[in-house]
Amino acid sequence: MLFPPWLERLQLKYVNPVMTPVAKRLPGFTVIKHRGRKSGRAYETVVNSYRKDNVFAVILAHGKTNWVKNVLAAGGAEVKVFGREFEITNPRILPAGSDDPSLPRIARLSARKAGILVAEIV
Repeated sequence: MLFPPWLERLQLKYVNPVMTPVAKRLPGFTVIKHRGRKSGRAYETVVNSYRKDNVFAVILAHGKTNWVKNVLAAGGAEVKVFGREFEITNPRILPAGSDDPSLPRIARLSARKAGILVAEIV
């Protein structure tokens, strides 16, 4: 986790409600559609993702949040990038300090300090 807990609370309460509708339409942002582990409720989470061939990567600067746990429990999710929808499967977390040559360059650099959610695009 790169950010302190107070910053995450601030982001969840004030920043996300304002940015989510806007971010869905901006380049570089991805909408991950997932279901709650216990409630089964459908959620959409906006993140920055990186892609290299069929490898999908998200830097986990906030740590292992609920959306990450939901995707891991479900074994995949739907993602929407630049208006195109994909399925991701086989999600896993690479711990901080990992180096995987199959990752996109920015994800490899970020993996030095933060965990990375990695999945395969179907």
